[in-house]
Amino acid sequence: MKVKPHIKNSIFLTWILLVPAGTWWTYKTYPPNISGHWLDIFAFLLLTCVVATMPIVINEMFIFLIQWVALATFLRFGLFVEIIFAQIAVIVLLLKLRILRKGELFRLPVNLNMIFLVSLTSGIVYYLLGGQTGPNFAYDTKSLWLAILYAVVSYSMNQIIFSFNLYFIYKSKESYFGKDFIVETITTFITFPIGFVLYILHNQVGILALLFVGVPFVSLSMIFRLYYSSEKINEYLQKAAEIGHQMAERLKVDDVVDLLIQKLSEMLPVDYAYIFEVTRDDELKLVRGIEGGMPYDLPPVKKNQGISGMVWGEQKTFLYSAKKEWREYANGHIPEDAESILGVPIVRSKKVIGVLLLASKRKRAYEKFQLMIIDILCSHFAVAIENAKHYELTKMQSERCSLTKLYNYRYFENMLTEEFEKLTRFERRELSLIIIDIDHFKQVNDTYGHQSGNEILFELANRLSTLDGHSRGTVARYGGEEFVVLLPDTSKEEAYEMAEQIRQMISNRPFTIKQSMDLDKTQQKLMITASIGLATAPEDAEDSLALIRHADRALYVGAKRAGRNRVAEYSSC
Repeated sequence: MKVKPHIKNSIFLTWILLVPAGTWWTYKTYPPNISGHWLDIFAFLLLTCVVATMPIVINEMFIFLIQWVALATFLRFGLFVEIIFAQIAVIVLLLKLRILRKGELFRLPVNLNMIFLVSLTSGIVYYLLGGQTGPNFAYDTKSLWLAILYAVVSYSMNQIIFSFNLYFIYKSKESYFGKDFIVETITTFITFPIGFVLYILHNQVGILALLFVGVPFVSLSMIFRLYYSSEKINEYLQKAAEIGHQMAERLKVDDVVDLLIQKLSEMLPVDYAYIFEVTRDDELKLVRGIEGGMPYDLPPVKKNQGISGMVWGEQKTFLYSAKKEWREYANGHIPEDAESILGVPIVRSKKVIGVLLLASKRKRAYEKFQLMIIDILCSHFAVAIENAKHYELTKMQSERCSLTKLYNYRYFENMLTEEFEKLTRFERRELSLIIIDIDHFKQVNDTYGHQSGNEILFELANRLSTLDGHSRGTVARYGGEEFVVLLPDTSKEEAYEMAEQIRQMISNRPFTIKQSMDLDKTQQKLMITASIGLATAPEDAEDSLALIRHADRALYVGAKRAGRNRVAEYSSC
């Protein structure tokens, strides 16, 4: 959530005008009872700081349970001391959460303003209704209800100001009164009585009361944190398993790579992501690079070169929390504004086949336990990539001619059927088919050998693949020395122009054969020609078989019989 600069400036100005003056006014209006109690004050301050560093985390929300200490501090030392302690507690908490980074410093005055207003409002209400602070607290019904009222006003003001900040400063559109609000409300009011107990015990036994109350609470906070950490790890493990299943379902390499980057960006604070593959040249080749959501490219990386090369060379994970830790190893491959780096080897059968490198602009963005999760994901990724490559190879072998690498007849037949169905659904205007047949190809085989004939077929396939405009359609080997070009949304006139271009491309440029039966010549140039026929649907045909038949008829009747090396279009006349 981005906050506009003028709003940030207003927040800083508000703190400067409000908090120092308000704190001084509080000191003069409600002077604190601190004479001779410096050790007690220091002990309460220490407890405040310890509790501030240990927020309870529930549902990924940090719950700042300092209110019970604030209540005891307020009842014992008055409003001024409580305000000072609350300001210090906010600073300690924000430092603990590590959110005071560049561009986010305005969060400090935002929270200081909020805590100051909460303390000031609840304290003034308490005093105006006749409440007393200090060691001589009256333990009667009225005093108890006033203490409860102080807690309610404090919590209510905190929620009101927090919701104001959420909607008007951070411009959040999410519902405020959700599950997190209920959890925070319950936990806050459960802990408020602890503050009252702390105050009473302190009056009875002194500083020892902080140990009697503080140690169990801190211990409980630690248990909550450990429990949350285990829950978080279990959640990550479950997500990793789900992502692994999803990657296994992908049949294309690009889909597997895209899914991994997408899921990692959802799980972790990822500003930059790079996936490298170990090549046969013993280099790391960038398969996919994302910087700020945009694709990015990098030159090949050698083993032990840069951070990714170190991950590959040492075959272990690397985690850096700040730029100063990895700057000397970066080798210029990491963006300047990156801070946290996480590098993980992608291992298959105990061999590194690639490297995953993640980077964030935040310091300490990644935790150690996340290395384990990413390592598991990389294992799933390695298996999914291997399966996808195997599938793509099998699919290519089933769809492609092994000699020319063009699509084979089966693929062409399926494509023709699909395109004709689109034509009948009016998704296509026209559908043109070009059939190419090499003239006197049998003589080439008889004279130079079948291996030379295969060389001509291979070179012709390459020329057809690089033909301008071929991307509009599909080029396939039809069988023997015949090739086809299927052109969706192409008129007969446009198809004729392309067919003529193909004919000239064949007849005007010699073909090179290297394995001729003539042993005296290691390389020969050979001129060949081709006859071409074409037909267009729905003008010339009402179904796919008729389109093939009519294009074939144009080839043999209109081109072959007319003298070869020419283009003929189908005519019903």
